[in-house]
Amino acid sequence: MIKLSGFSQCYPMSAVNDTKFKSAVFLLTGILGQEELHFWISIPFCLMYVISIVGNSLILFIIKTDPSLHEPMYIFLSMLALTDLGLSIATIPTILGIFWFNSMLISLNACFAQLFFIHTLSFIESSVLLLMAFDRFVAIRDPLRYASILTLPRISKMGLVCVLRGVALIFPLPFLLNRFRYCRANVLSHSYCLHQEVMKMACSDITINSIYGLFIIVSTVGLDSLLILLSYVMILKTVLSIASHVERVRALNTCVSHVCAVLLFYTPMIGLSVLHRFGKSSPPLLQILLGYVYLLVPPLMNPIVYSVKSKHLRARIIRVFIK
Repeated sequence: MIKLSGFSQCYPMSAVNDTKFKSAVFLLTGILGQEELHFWISIPFCLMYVISIVGNSLILFIIKTDPSLHEPMYIFLSMLALTDLGLSIATIPTILGIFWFNSMLISLNACFAQLFFIHTLSFIESSVLLLMAFDRFVAIRDPLRYASILTLPRISKMGLVCVLRGVALIFPLPFLLNRFRYCRANVLSHSYCLHQEVMKMACSDITINSIYGLFIIVSTVGLDSLLILLSYVMILKTVLSIASHVERVRALNTCVSHVCAVLLFYTPMIGLSVLHRFGKSSPPLLQILLGYVYLLVPPLMNPIVYSVKSKHLRARIIRVFIK
């Protein structure tokens, strides 16, 4: 018999080792070795969830209701906030369910649906960060034509392309995973489902999934991060050509929030992807912690960073609370 820590049901070894057995469930895990502290660990996770939901919702509300914020930069920020809301809703309830109720079971279909939304929203966020880099480039490089280049119809089309790209790339994944036989214990190392981990649970040849997953990472995160880097090279080139030191500092200061958002998003995401593919000898706890940082920290920190750095947005938030 196999008994999982923190999980009362046992599975016979014959079922686990049967290559014709297709499991109906996966088992999610919290923080290994800290099961007795799960309730206390859940408190900061719950606070992060509340702050993420309230912070991003507040930004959306303020941008929607204040006509003075209906500018390209804030429209892109509202896209980012909406994506972060989706990521929080798709992940944290599952995490809290494990910490509070020891609810580790997740069906195949629910797991596939969750990984679809997590990966789709992640790649949409990557696209939005690229659009925000383009926004900063246009604002600094050609400020007089800024409003005429980034018109509302054009921004809407850009946003639609971001959504369609994310959905189109991730849509095949649940079907590719559903064709496999899952004959192992199916214990995932995270509190949510990710494609790169679920495919390792299969007893079939996962070459296609592995190649397609790598293709998606390179064509989205890899391409977007490269274009963002190129945008900032062009921004720096433009800023250095400005004669006034004060104007140079002011121009760079408008990019600080976006640079923070880019680092918060790409650093843990790329690190987690590398660990899943090449870090077989890495400590399991490192993967778990990096997984939490990847999905929970950007939705938490983005509203805070933009609220602190944007004088106009900060003033509107203060006005809301004063009223």
